[in-house]
Amino acid sequence: MPKDYPRSDRLASQIHRELSSLMQHSLKDPRLSQPSILDVKVTRDLSSAKVYFSVLNEEDGEQTRRALTHAAGFLQRELGKAIKSRLTPKLIFVFDDTDIRGRTMDELIDSVIARDKAKPAKD
Repeated sequence: MPKDYPRSDRLASQIHRELSSLMQHSLKDPRLSQPSILDVKVTRDLSSAKVYFSVLNEEDGEQTRRALTHAAGFLQRELGKAIKSRLTPKLIFVFDDTDIRGRTMDELIDSVIARDKAKPAKD
């Protein structure tokens, strides 16, 4: 009988918590612009973990991804100490701009609604 909460999901949850803490307290790279960890997906064999992150300014996304990729070895080593697992997944950082695209769509919708309200009604 399979578990309702597989090990890869439990490990992803723990990696999410630990990485958030490490990024806030341990990374001193000036290229980082306060990334937010959105999600972590660990493969079934626990060999790699995709870490989805977001930043406030879309322009900083690629620079932040490069900085995180550069710090991946340090972060993986610190994760290994914190999670006390036999295997520490290889970290792959992915910039997720879904929230930025959502805000853009909201602004477009609001501008169309405002434009429609400004037009005089035809009888």
